[in-house]
Amino acid sequence: MNTRGSDSGTESLVKGPLDPIQKNDSLEWSSDTSVAAHRNAPTPDPACLYGLIGDIARAGSDGTETNPFAIAANFIAYLSCAVGRNPYLPIGNTWHHARQFVLHVGRSGRGRKGDALSLVMRVDQALRELSDAHAPQIHRGGLSSREGLVALIHDGYKQGQREVARILDKRLWVVESEFANVLHQGRRDGNTLSAALRDCWDGVSMKPATKSNRLYASDPHICLSGAISPGELLALMKLRELTNGFANRFLMIWAERSQVVAFPKATPQTSVDGLAQRILKVLEFAHADQHGSGDSLRLDLSPQAQWRYGQLYRGELNEESGNSVLGALLERRAPMMLRLAMLFALTDSQLRIDVPHIDASVAWVRHAVASVRYIFVSAEEDAKMERVLEMANQILAFLGQRGQASRRDITVECFNRRETKMRIDAAVDHLLGMTPARIQVQMIGRPKASPGTPTTVYRIA
Repeated sequence: MNTRGSDSGTESLVKGPLDPIQKNDSLEWSSDTSVAAHRNAPTPDPACLYGLIGDIARAGSDGTETNPFAIAANFIAYLSCAVGRNPYLPIGNTWHHARQFVLHVGRSGRGRKGDALSLVMRVDQALRELSDAHAPQIHRGGLSSREGLVALIHDGYKQGQREVARILDKRLWVVESEFANVLHQGRRDGNTLSAALRDCWDGVSMKPATKSNRLYASDPHICLSGAISPGELLALMKLRELTNGFANRFLMIWAERSQVVAFPKATPQTSVDGLAQRILKVLEFAHADQHGSGDSLRLDLSPQAQWRYGQLYRGELNEESGNSVLGALLERRAPMMLRLAMLFALTDSQLRIDVPHIDASVAWVRHAVASVRYIFVSAEEDAKMERVLEMANQILAFLGQRGQASRRDITVECFNRRETKMRIDAAVDHLLGMTPARIQVQMIGRPKASPGTPTTVYRIA
């Protein structure tokens, strides 16, 4: 990918995101990618709609145009905020909380992005009528700066001679129906909003950015629901935001209206009230109204869930994409999946994460992966990446049989002279660039009596 020139990175993302193939390669690839000029939009697995989250999604989409997976994604962000910081999952030296940032991507007028929030807002209102203490603070006014974000959950400050009391409840659900606003703010010189949001996802205390501003927020529990069109996302998200850990903290999903309904039906209030009562039970189980006792409910994976997660972690959760930008966007698949699994377990009012919770959460991660590829990579480039990965696997299998092979061996025997140097280079570069590297290169010198350049051979790492 060409990273020189414009900082926006829009041209390179749309026209050529495949790193190993940066040259004029239209003739090299045209023969077998012309059939891949079109593709279907990503389709999520019904396994995403697990338990309470699925019931809310179906209630909101029944008789309407709203995509149930978009409703579910927004409710995931809401509920992950509402449960607070008491439930935690220790993985190594990191204690994870259920916080989620969700970004709903869909074309204007077809994404039904506003409708995907409507039922969640109604359920929140019904929950407040049952127990206002269990409902989180909601901010819908738009974010502009780190200081403005901190002010919503501050630890107290002095205004003249008056002491402003600290906000005890650090749960804050931010709704950015126009997520382009956040990206616009991030483009301003000196604006640290994107860095502050990274800290929020991590859950670290937010200290003042300047000595003159003494606002401080400890132990934040901020979750975010954003909505944006694909054109705005590609045009406004800078390359550094794609690769510096800002974008990969979002569960990005593609979702548009699921049907055409001229007169959509409202969800009956009795259904809304019943869902709110179920949510309240989950929040009571999570001790969501106890704000001073963070990390008091430990979650763990059952032995079966540990085995399933280990299988996924060694496989698709760390699978290389063949592209550095996509790799950066998908880098947090594993922690994102664990946070989702936590939330699914909590909706069952249990502190043990079981296999069904892992399966539901990995279904969301798979949809996010498919959505990111659909948004950021053209159909033709996607086909190129798939071919590089196929060739890389062929080389691995060939080296596994042979032990080692020269470049000529790979060209002649592995691919029967049917692949170009450019394609083979891309596949070899992919194997060398994986973490850890799957192959290694060794130079074998010729005998002293036979002058000439050393032979390059490849082996399984």
